[in-house]
Amino acid sequence: MTGIGVSHGSITVINAMPCGIGATIGADLETRAVFTVTGDSRTVEISNDPGENTTMARICVSKAYETAGEKEPEGWSLTTESQIPISRGLKSSSAACNAILRAVMDELDFTMDPVELIRLGVTCAREAKVTVTGSFDDACGCGLGGLVMTDNRSDEILDRADIEDYDVVLYIPEFKIRKTGLPLDRLRELAPDMQKIIKYAMRRPFYAMTENGRLISAASGNDNSVAERAISLGALGAGMSGSGPAIAIVVQRDDGESMARDLGLRPDETLITKTRCGQ
Repeated sequence: MTGIGVSHGSITVINAMPCGIGATIGADLETRAVFTVTGDSRTVEISNDPGENTTMARICVSKAYETAGEKEPEGWSLTTESQIPISRGLKSSSAACNAILRAVMDELDFTMDPVELIRLGVTCAREAKVTVTGSFDDACGCGLGGLVMTDNRSDEILDRADIEDYDVVLYIPEFKIRKTGLPLDRLRELAPDMQKIIKYAMRRPFYAMTENGRLISAASGNDNSVAERAISLGALGAGMSGSGPAIAIVVQRDDGESMARDLGLRPDETLITKTRCGQ
């Protein structure tokens, strides 16, 4: 039998690393996983980035079988394909965990509450050491869409709201930022300033994402100039997403192409997508 699972990306409103509270907005970038029980070996293919480590994917498969109360088979094949560039701050790991778990559960014909499945994916990501905070905020944004605020210290959803249909321009530099290279002490020193921004996250999310991006990029030494130029050109909000280096720029519907053009972004460093409403 074959199981199929789908999840999406998200962009940062509040980075959870300084004080444990995070917020994200769903983005319409798809990650798809296909899982098949077959043969006598276990293989993982990450189609969009074949050189990536497969440990997290294998943990997801094992945890899914454990949760379903089934014995993991000796042979299976997992293939993932994603529109989300890896290690750029666009929640590729969270989307992959969600999609892989959904694919295995689909193959097992096992039903889970959507938020509990997301929590299981967070457990997998922590075990694989691909996250600093647990990234429950990221996983909820990817799995549920809309605007979500969470407490990553307890994996609890604090607030949720639908989001209207906006264009999102993603400036994606070629280099990757791994979680092991983050200046955690400097980021945690931002907690008092981040607390001031958190109160705006649900009421003025684009303002919050802009201020968050300024704080995080300055502390981590990443270039935020594209976001600043986007704001000067009329973007609703713009800032570094996650730990970067990607910059997310939110504009009115159908204005994404013109914003990317006005910023002078090259096609090979740009993705234009949309916000994804809650489900």
